[in-house]
Amino acid sequence: CCTAPLWRRRSRATRRLPSSDPGRNVNYTYILRCADGTLYTGWTNDLSKRVAAHNSGTAGAKYTRSRRPVTLVYYECHEDRREAMRREYRIKRMTRAGKLQLIAGGPCASSMPSEGKNEK
Repeated sequence: CCTAPLWRRRSRATRRLPSSDPGRNVNYTYILRCADGTLYTGWTNDLSKRVAAHNSGTAGAKYTRSRRPVTLVYYECHEDRREAMRREYRIKRMTRAGKLQLIAGGPCASSMPSEGKNEK
């Protein structure tokens, strides 16, 4: 599976979004940068279609409709849907600084909130 900050060395013309292979069940957790600089996190099983939907303004998330265009800045691949959804939840609980570290490929464990309740 894959975990990658996107397209550090590729030109715009050669960028390609991963799409699901019909014989392989892949789910993605992704982070978008909106036109206003905010970050949006989600999950999907077809990354290229989902980013296009966010940019179309008709089928994307309500949050991104007024913040177009959006740019895919980070994604991770997961074997099953539950794993992708759990990762989305954990990323959404991170601070903005933690998300930016994740995008840059740096360590972000210190900005992750604890998983359990009432931990001290």
